[in-house]
Amino acid sequence: MNYAIVFAGGVGSRMKSPDLPKQFIEVNGKPIIVYTLEHFQKHKDIKGIIVVCLEQWIPHMVKLVAQFELCKVLKIVKGGSTGQESIYKGLCALEGIAQPDDVVLLHDGVRPIIDAELISNNINSVKEFGNAISVSGATETVCLIDSGSESSDHHISKILNRNNCYIGRAPQSFHYSEIMECHKKAIEDNYTTAVDSASMLEHYGHELFFVPCSHFNIKITTPTDLYLFQCYENNKKTGIKA
Repeated sequence: MNYAIVFAGGVGSRMKSPDLPKQFIEVNGKPIIVYTLEHFQKHKDIKGIIVVCLEQWIPHMVKLVAQFELCKVLKIVKGGSTGQESIYKGLCALEGIAQPDDVVLLHDGVRPIIDAELISNNINSVKEFGNAISVSGATETVCLIDSGSESSDHHISKILNRNNCYIGRAPQSFHYSEIMECHKKAIEDNYTTAVDSASMLEHYGHELFFVPCSHFNIKITTPTDLYLFQCYENNKKTGIKA
């Protein structure tokens, strides 16, 4: 079986929307989180969805699930104080539901521009290679800056070969037992600085594999990101595709 864990824990500080978390901002009458969830709801190979949410917004999330008939949502659980802790809480919510070899797709609630093909490619990659990290190729010059250097703050250490540089996005997908084991190990080791699950697996020596995704697979974090998503949705109606 395949399950999605979708994170809706942002507070909207960079969106400058303190009264409404970014995942609940509406675009054309539909909250961003619903756009995201509908991709997993409609995918034939997704068995169920766990939503990890800000505690005070869980009742609102419950209403959205009912309003938009998101029947694959199995549980809505309280998020943690960090992204890493929220992922672990989502994984724990699947205990007793998911089997060790089941595929778990971890995804941001504010990353709504994905499609069925990307979800399928993630699932297939996990089955073939053991994991899947969605990435898009870098389109501009990538500069490596050594923040620990004693030289000037404006010093560039190296210009990287753009052809070898990719941007890590989501979903990030794994076998349930493997990603759960890594998170439990991180708790034992007091390792709390993983920026995402891919970096955690790398930290523990796992080989990672990628699947390509669109440059439009953005995480809506700032007002600019929101504007881009609004443009994307409005252009879809004209038949223009990403």
